[in-house]
Amino acid sequence: MTSQWQNFLRNLGEWRGSFATLDRSGAVLDSTPSILTLEASTEEERLVHFRLRRYGEGSSEAEPSRDLQQDYRSLGRQVVFFASGTFCKGTLQVAPNTAFGAEFGFIDGDRRHRLVLLYSDEGRFDHPVLIREFRAGSAAMEQPPGSLERLVGPWQGEEATISADWPEPDVSPVEISLSPQDLQGLQLLPDAGGYRIPETLSHRQAFAVEALWQPAPDRLEWLMRRYDGSGAWIAATHRRLSRA
Repeated sequence: MTSQWQNFLRNLGEWRGSFATLDRSGAVLDSTPSILTLEASTEEERLVHFRLRRYGEGSSEAEPSRDLQQDYRSLGRQVVFFASGTFCKGTLQVAPNTAFGAEFGFIDGDRRHRLVLLYSDEGRFDHPVLIREFRAGSAAMEQPPGSLERLVGPWQGEEATISADWPEPDVSPVEISLSPQDLQGLQLLPDAGGYRIPETLSHRQAFAVEALWQPAPDRLEWLMRRYDGSGAWIAATHRRLSRA
C-alpha cells in the first residue's frame, strides 16, 4: 500500500491552466492563467519544491501578478492523498465567526481538475473557484460541461476512506446506481465537474461537502469530506467508478 507521500508525488510536474471564480450557477465571473510546478529535489530525498504563478488578466508569457513558492517535506493533517494522487484538504474544525474552506483535487493522466469551496465567517456559502490544469507539453483536453444525463445510471468501482485518526485507507468495492433524485442539490460545472454542499454550516451539526469529476464519459470520480456534530473533520472518501 502506497504512503501519503508517494500519493502526493503523483502530482509532480508542470501544470498550466487557469483559476476561475464562478457564480452560484457555475458561470465564470473572471479567469486568470496559471502555471503550477511541483518538482522533486535532486539533493534531498523527501523534498518537493512548489511554485504557483498567476498572471492576472494577461498572458502567461508576461510577468506574473502573483508568485508563490514553498518547500514541502511533510504533509499536514488537513490534507489527504489517495492512491491515484487525487486529494482533498480543508478546515479541520468548524468554529463560530471563522471562515471555512475545502479543496478537492482530481488527477487523471495529464489532467487535473481542482475545486475550492469557500464559506464566509458567518458560515454561509460564498463562491467556488474552479482550477483546470493540463500537464505542460501534453495534448490533454478539457471535458464538456457536466450534465445529469452523463451521471445517471449504474456505476461500479472502488471506494477508499481515510479517517482523521488513522491515515491508512479503508478500501472496498462499490456499486451504485444514480437516479436524478440521488443527484438533487448537485451544482454542475465546466469540465465535467460538480459539487454538492450545505448552504450554511454550523459547528453543532454534522455535514458533508462533495465534489465530482468525469475525466471521461465512462468514468466518474467522487470526493466527500465529512464533519461530525461538533464541527470536527472525521473522514474523507474517494470513489473511482466506471460504467457498470
